[in-house]
Amino acid sequence: MFVRHLTLKDFRSYESADLEFSSGVSTFVGLNGQGKTNIVEAVGYLASLSSHRVAQDAPLVRAGAEQAIVRGAVVRDGREQQIELEINPGRANRARLGRSPVTRPRDVLGTLRTVLFAPEDLALVKGDPGERRRFLDDLLVARQPRWAGARSDYDKILKQRNALLKTARSAPDRAAALATLPVWDSHLASVGANLVYARLRLLRDLQPYLQLAYDEVSAGQSEARTSYKSSLYAELADQLAAGEVPELVDLEAGFAKSFEQQHRAEVERGQTLVGPHRDDVVLQLGPLPAKGYASHGESWSFALALRIAAFQLLRHDVGTDPVLVLDDVFAELDAGRRRRLALMVADCEQVLITAAVDDDVPGSLAGNQFQVTLGEVAPS
Repeated sequence: MFVRHLTLKDFRSYESADLEFSSGVSTFVGLNGQGKTNIVEAVGYLASLSSHRVAQDAPLVRAGAEQAIVRGAVVRDGREQQIELEINPGRANRARLGRSPVTRPRDVLGTLRTVLFAPEDLALVKGDPGERRRFLDDLLVARQPRWAGARSDYDKILKQRNALLKTARSAPDRAAALATLPVWDSHLASVGANLVYARLRLLRDLQPYLQLAYDEVSAGQSEARTSYKSSLYAELADQLAAGEVPELVDLEAGFAKSFEQQHRAEVERGQTLVGPHRDDVVLQLGPLPAKGYASHGESWSFALALRIAAFQLLRHDVGTDPVLVLDDVFAELDAGRRRRLALMVADCEQVLITAAVDDDVPGSLAGNQFQVTLGEVAPS
């Protein structure tokens, strides 16, 4: 799998751009603020319908424009497919696959898969739980695009349940206000249990790739492990932290018991305190949590190992390489980690690299190079 052509219209700093790629390594070199990261951000958006830099779509549209268009020609197993996304802040985005419009933008998911590593990924180790939840759920969708629908369903149910709890908190007759709560409990338990089950299976499958990747990046300095920190009741949470993957029916029952235990607290606070939106992934180096104990270099190694492990898992599951994007990564790594990373990605079908200067990129990753200056991209 690789991106052969990319067209941008009013995306970020680009009024228009047409870029030809090939398999292998392509490097975009330019000083900060010249627009090189915007290119790989657009590729990532084609794959995931989201940006690794911002949470909302509005910043993706060039100042003064009403919409942005990102179009990519993706080659997989010798066949080419075109994805087109129309980004409309404040309105529904639209998408086309080939020449045909699709019902929902998420219907294009799976046509292109990317794994992107950027300086922001240090937050996977040092940041709040939301960063790690997003990593897991994005990887779930890349692995099996149907999980995008489950995530959307969960968010909608959670919003409705929270609204009910908030209303009940100040209602004169709480019992009447909470009459429909069991219905929302059932919906949230069903979708939430499926998400937790998928996350647990994903972590189990990811672990061997993570340990191998960390060994290679760090030259075998420590053992990298993950465990799932659940918001479900204590006994079940301990089982999940130990790596057990219960049956779905047991997880649903766990949600029901947890809702019962947290009922008073949820009503008093007006929010849902149980579910995958409250969970975390604990990253460990040896016996200690990486957050708060890992050095700066160890944190970089762990973050990079997570992305490389995701790449290897997708390669194994899907049968083709996702596109690997390394956005301003080499400047953050010492010489040893640069060299080891270069060896690890040398056999990837397509690697897109951004760098401020040529010297940041190891010579072993020589390939097609583009110079980016004030939004103009030219081969060099």
